[in-house]
Amino acid sequence: MKVLVACEESQRVCIAFREKGHESYSCDIIECSGGHPEWHIKGDARAVANGRCSFLTQDGTHHSIDGKWDLMIVHPPCTRLCNSGQRWLYWGSEEYRANKKKEQEEAIDFFMFWTTVDCDRIAIENPMGIMSTLYRQPDFTYNPYDFEGETECKKTGIWIVGDLPKLKPTRNIPLPKEERTQGIWKAHFGDKKLAWNSPETARLRSQTPKGVAKAMSEQWG
Repeated sequence: MKVLVACEESQRVCIAFREKGHESYSCDIIECSGGHPEWHIKGDARAVANGRCSFLTQDGTHHSIDGKWDLMIVHPPCTRLCNSGQRWLYWGSEEYRANKKKEQEEAIDFFMFWTTVDCDRIAIENPMGIMSTLYRQPDFTYNPYDFEGETECKKTGIWIVGDLPKLKPTRNIPLPKEERTQGIWKAHFGDKKLAWNSPETARLRSQTPKGVAKAMSEQWG
């Protein structure tokens, strides 16, 4: 199965599908950090979204997709879409607010692009935010701690376009509240003392938990 994981530099989902024998590729405008440049397309994912195209992976190898992608998993940037980011639209100078509003409009257009792509099975993932109103409610939501091996809290929605089942939690016994963590939310408070709005903080927060990636490959692969 040919799988495109759009807006993923960590390659966690891509690698999970590769481990199941699928021809999966991650795609992002930045280089991958997952250690497999031979599976990473560096560029705007919209350029390859509809399949029937040729592309280079980060290692310089030429590839081609003759038909549509069999499955597409998309992680649109959430900074201007998630609930926690809305306050910045009302902070700062008039110019600052106008720039943030423009960034939000672009983020909305980017999200909506993936609902029109020529692919029969699409999953669009984003933390809870304005797309639940501007588009529609997600088909299901989860927290990472719903999946075996994960403890993080981050309520996330998945919008399904086409024929995909809902992702089923893999943790048989609910994780007690006292064992749940918020490392994703507090990424910038770690040892590196990163700024809350630094690119590295955004990168860490955007990584799909390995337990979720594993469930996607097992249930959707």
